[in-house]
Amino acid sequence: LGRRFAERKRCADPECSMLMCRGKARQDFRGPDCRFVNFKKGEAVYVYYKLIGKSIELWAGSVGSDFGYFPKDLLEINHNYSNEELELPTDETDFVCF
Repeated sequence: LGRRFAERKRCADPECSMLMCRGKARQDFRGPDCRFVNFKKGEAVYVYYKLIGKSIELWAGSVGSDFGYFPKDLLEINHNYSNEELELPTDETDFVCF
């Protein structure tokens, strides 16, 4: 996947600290490295920002106290917290292990 997954991201606020949406995992997911969040089918996943501009769309979110990336297609959204979406550049720190 490379060091930087995307050049841009969509967030609900300039700091990307507000929740965008919540969903339910459609299936189990185990990421390839520590930058990804793992979850089981049916678990609640909270989305903080969405990477844009690459072929595989990854979103950043949390499951319990774990935070990381996951493929957006694995989430069934069941609640939107914000309809605001700001497009911002990504930073190197977006792609370090949490």
